[in-house]
Amino acid sequence: MKNNEKPNVVYILTDQWRAKATGYNGDPNAITPNIDQLATESINFTNSISTSPVCTPARAALLTGRFPTTTGMFMNDVPLSPEERSLAKAFKTGGYDTAYIGKWHVDGHGRASYIPPERRQGFDYWKVLECTHDYQNSEYYDNDDQDIKIWPGYDAFAQTDDACAYINQHSENPFFLVLSLGPPHFPHHNAPPKFQKIFSPEEIIFSPNVAFDDSKSEAFTRKEAAGYYAHIAALDQCVGDIAETLKAKGLEENTILIFASDHGEMLGSHDKKPFTKQIFWDESCRVPYLLRYPPFTSEYQNRKVMTPLGTVDIMPTLLGLCELEIPDTVEGRDLSICVRNPVELEEHVALYMSVSPFSERNYLDAAYRAIRTNRYTFVRTSDTEYYLFDDVEDPYQLNNLFGTPEFAGVQKDLEQELSKQLEKIGDPFKKKEYYLEKWEYEVGDFGDVPYSR
Repeated sequence: MKNNEKPNVVYILTDQWRAKATGYNGDPNAITPNIDQLATESINFTNSISTSPVCTPARAALLTGRFPTTTGMFMNDVPLSPEERSLAKAFKTGGYDTAYIGKWHVDGHGRASYIPPERRQGFDYWKVLECTHDYQNSEYYDNDDQDIKIWPGYDAFAQTDDACAYINQHSENPFFLVLSLGPPHFPHHNAPPKFQKIFSPEEIIFSPNVAFDDSKSEAFTRKEAAGYYAHIAALDQCVGDIAETLKAKGLEENTILIFASDHGEMLGSHDKKPFTKQIFWDESCRVPYLLRYPPFTSEYQNRKVMTPLGTVDIMPTLLGLCELEIPDTVEGRDLSICVRNPVELEEHVALYMSVSPFSERNYLDAAYRAIRTNRYTFVRTSDTEYYLFDDVEDPYQLNNLFGTPEFAGVQKDLEQELSKQLEKIGDPFKKKEYYLEKWEYEVGDFGDVPYSR
C-alpha cells in the first residue's frame, strides 16, 4: 500500500469510561449526541474487554498487544520496557508519522517527570504528562522541552484543540494520533461548570445492580455519578470536534477513527463504591469501542460486533486494517476481518485478569483470571471462587450460574477454555506473591508500587 493510500488512525482514548455510559447504549443519564452520531457511522464492538481493568496494565496491553503476565505491567506506576515492539513503532516502520497527546502512565519514573524520547515507545510528536487528574490547568511536556507547560482551562478541551491542529498540519503523510483524555476518571467535580449544572444527583437513574446500605452511601454515589456524567458530556464535545476537523480537512473517508477507554468504573454496581475498577464485573472490564472507517464501515453502519475484543487484540487489529506487519511478539489476535466483513468469530474469547490487586479499594480483593465469550463471562479467583454469567440474558450479572446443573456443559467448556488460554501465554495463575517476586516489585501497605510526583 502506497503512503498516500494508507489510512490515518485517530485513537480517542478516555479513562475509566464504562461501556454502558453512553446514549447509544441506552444510559438515560448520558448526554452524548456526538458519540451517538459516531456510533451510527461505526462498527460497535459490544464486547470490548479491558485485558486488565486499571490504568497502567490496560495501556501497556494496548501499546504492546501483550498480556500483563508477559510484560510485568500488572501494576500502576511500573515502567514499560523501551525495548518493546510497540504499536507506534510498528506504524513508524510502516511509514506513518506518530503523535501522542495527553495521559501516558506507562513510564514508571514519576508521575510528573520528563519522559525522554527513548521511553516514548515510538511516538514522535509528544505533548504528554505521565499521569495527572487535575484536569484544570494541568501540566505537560512539549516534545523535548524539559520545562513544564500548562494546558489552559479544562485540559481535555485544550488537548483536543492541539489534536485538531495536528490533524490540520499533517495531511500529506499518513499519521497515527492518540488523544488520551483523563476524564471521566475521578475526581468527578472538575468538569467545566456548564456541564456540571446539567446533572442533578437526585435525578441520576441507577441500573438494577445498584443498591445502597444507607442514605449517606446513596447521597455520596449520586453526587459522584452526577460529576461522572458531567465529564462524559464534556468529552462528547471533544469527540465532535475531532470528527468535524477530519470532515473539514477532507480526511474523513481515509481515517480510521476510534472512540474507546482503558477500563470502566463500578459507580455503585454490585455494592462497589465509586472510583472502583480492577475487578471482573462488567462495569469494570467492559468499555466502549467504536471504529469508523468508511471504506469498510459505510456499508455496515451501526453494526454490532459480538466477537470479544480484548485490549491485546487492538494492536494486531489496527495493523491488520492498515496492512502493516504485526510483530511476532504480539499475543492478541488480528480481528480486522470483523471490520472488513460482516462476520463473527464465534470461537474467539477475551482473556482478562487482575494479577496483584492494589489500592486502598482493591488490595484485599482476590486475584482472578477470566474469559469473555460472545455470550458468557467465566471467572476463577485465586481464592478458588468461580463465577459464570450469561451476559445476554443477565446483562447486569445478577445471577451466578456456576454449579447449576443446566449450565454444567457450558461451565465445563469455559473452564477448559480458560485453562487453554492461560497455557497459551504461559501463565501458571498463582498467588500474587509469585508475580511480585518474579518481577521484583516492592509494594506498600495497600499493594501499590510506590511512586513519586
